[in-house]
Amino acid sequence: MKQFKILLFTSFLLLNGAIESCTNKIDNDVVTVSERKILVNNEPYLIKGICYHPVPKGSDKRSFSNLTEDLALMVEAGINTIRVYSPIDDKAVLDEIDAAGLKVIIGFGYNQNGNFDILSGSFINYITTYKNHNAILLWELGNEYNYHPEWFGGDIKNWYAALNTAADLIHQTDENHPVATAHGELPDAMTLSLTDNIDVWGINVYRWDNPVSIFAEWSVVSSKPMYLSEAGADSYMTISKGVYEQGPNEIAQADATKKILEGAFSAPDICSGVTLFAFVDELWKAGNNSELDPGGWAPNSSGVPYDGTPNEEYWGIVNIDRSTKKAYDIVKNIYTSLSNNK
Repeated sequence: MKQFKILLFTSFLLLNGAIESCTNKIDNDVVTVSERKILVNNEPYLIKGICYHPVPKGSDKRSFSNLTEDLALMVEAGINTIRVYSPIDDKAVLDEIDAAGLKVIIGFGYNQNGNFDILSGSFINYITTYKNHNAILLWELGNEYNYHPEWFGGDIKNWYAALNTAADLIHQTDENHPVATAHGELPDAMTLSLTDNIDVWGINVYRWDNPVSIFAEWSVVSSKPMYLSEAGADSYMTISKGVYEQGPNEIAQADATKKILEGAFSAPDICSGVTLFAFVDELWKAGNNSELDPGGWAPNSSGVPYDGTPNEEYWGIVNIDRSTKKAYDIVKNIYTSLSNNK
């Protein structure tokens, strides 16, 4: 009966034009920062997150065709935040994420041929369109670009200048969402001095199976909120090491994931959570797009447990067919045991 009354009330609102589009939605969550905390409606928000770039088997393009099943798996695992590397320009996708009770960290690239990128300035068009969508948690600029000065005329300061300017423009456009960046490892004093418009620092950390040392280091250099924008382990061992045999190895991934996540949530006064890398295996990264291939490469990733090698197609906590790996159960056990700050 309660559901029927809700449906009737919703229909009444629709008929009277009272439900607005995503760009004019009423009573949206307000996201702010205070000292070292990310706040949603003035309450501390703990990111129990996952990096999400769903590319179907046989393709190299992102697709949300499997979104409903993926969200069900995420909800079951206690995930409350999705981090994406490029904007989701589809209101229906954002609506479904919001309806599932999850937030999204929307990432923008620097040069994406004018497709909502920083170089062209078109990223601000996306923000103007979606800034009032309730699914949005943070706007995030770049992903470990500090490893690529060659993209910026050989001088990484060019990136930091563009980053700081873009963050300022977002602040002028949207008062309800903080601006983040995802930095490879701990930013140095120069980086921080050139990017004072950044509100939240995501840090991609691959320090074997223990990221804890980053928290004390961060507390010395900054008083702003931070979270682990990437951390995790793959499910392939390039070599045999210790108890972990060479080849596909879900036990190695699960053991490392457990230690990494326990570490990530060990300093709640410093760290606002983690977006674990990654939700689903990415078959497009190292060879045949229709099958898993060992290999692949990522800069500064020798800290990957337990073989020091990032096999780029094996990072999912579910495989391409959405069968869960052992690491999925680890994520579920840890995330569901934490209070659901939101």
